[in-house]
Amino acid sequence: MRIGLITWAYPPEKSGLSRAAREIVQALSQAGHDVRVFTMDRRTRDRDGDVEVIGCGVGETSLAARVRKLAGIGHVIGPLAFLRAVHAEHARRPFDVIEATNWYAPGLAIALAGPAPLATRNSTPAATSAATATSLRDRFDRRVAMMLERWSARAGALISNTALHAGKIAALYGVPGPGPRHAVIGLSLPPEIVTRGQAAAYPGGSPVELLFVGRDEHRKGFDALLSALTILSGEAHAGTLDAFRLTIVGVTDDTLAALPGSARAHVRCFHRVGDPVLHDLMEAAHIVVAPSRYESFGLVYQEAMMFGRPVVACAEDPSARLFIGESGAGLLAATCSGPDLADPLRRLIRDPDARAHFAEASRAASGQFTRETLATQTIAAYRTAIGSKGSSSRVSSSGRPAPVDIAS
Repeated sequence: MRIGLITWAYPPEKSGLSRAAREIVQALSQAGHDVRVFTMDRRTRDRDGDVEVIGCGVGETSLAARVRKLAGIGHVIGPLAFLRAVHAEHARRPFDVIEATNWYAPGLAIALAGPAPLATRNSTPAATSAATATSLRDRFDRRVAMMLERWSARAGALISNTALHAGKIAALYGVPGPGPRHAVIGLSLPPEIVTRGQAAAYPGGSPVELLFVGRDEHRKGFDALLSALTILSGEAHAGTLDAFRLTIVGVTDDTLAALPGSARAHVRCFHRVGDPVLHDLMEAAHIVVAPSRYESFGLVYQEAMMFGRPVVACAEDPSARLFIGESGAGLLAATCSGPDLADPLRRLIRDPDARAHFAEASRAASGQFTRETLATQTIAAYRTAIGSKGSSSRVSSSGRPAPVDIAS
């Protein structure tokens, strides 16, 4: 099958979406399919193994770049750039199907005017962070993003990473829930992480090493992380808690400027690291802290479990309840707040036997998803998209894509 995948960013850019995009295309390529990636994070044409990577980025001083910064209307620049690039590639070597994420709807123009059927893989929707938009400009911008996501989700086949996430997408966008019309497909991990993680012994020694990988976002629970750090560092300073250190990957040092000195002494920061260094940090960690309020899947949970590391997550996230809570791979904070997050961290910092117990459970729960199953199930979802091409581009009289009845 000849496949195009649309993504805002692709490795070496580090984000959950870029890493997921790479897993999808590499799994499909290894299964023998012809895959081309379209990404906005570059303007060059590259290769990643057998996968072609086509840059669609706009010039920094161009009119498109200036319009992209405008509230609301800026969201159409990316979809239009992807549409032009996909049409040009399709004329050179036709596609059977295009996949896009629903996050800010990069595939919307493909759904309306694309040369091939669209399959949408549902990532974390803009609605989950709408409450954090405080200014009038940001609220308007987020509402437009949510509207575009709703329109694109109603065209073509749908893929979600978990059944719980599929249910949320169905409720938000008025699309079918998990079933023949809406596939549920978990994401895999790269072979190098699998190999390194399976060989990683659980560390001993002191201080107890905590690891957080992510951006300084409300959805990621970064505010709760810093609050918990302040609480626990005060206890360590008073001599009532064992020595610990928190390593944060994904933010700059100035993000921590407001922390008190006692807390800052317990943390180190890395803005960007390569995969080998990230794997070193994962191997050195006693505990992985991932207090997200919402994840569509949660690759960091899967990575931590592959290394056999206890995870402290947040019960507000359905994926954490599924992968961490139900498997016993770690502990869940009752809410994503500093005091509640500090409770399970305090328990694990104090109790090496508890750390060893959850480490064993974490490793036992790892390896649920492989590239082979990812490719096989994704191709089945693509065949649903191809079978529904006749109806996937319909538009209602209001100008919105009409709900699609996707035949299995």
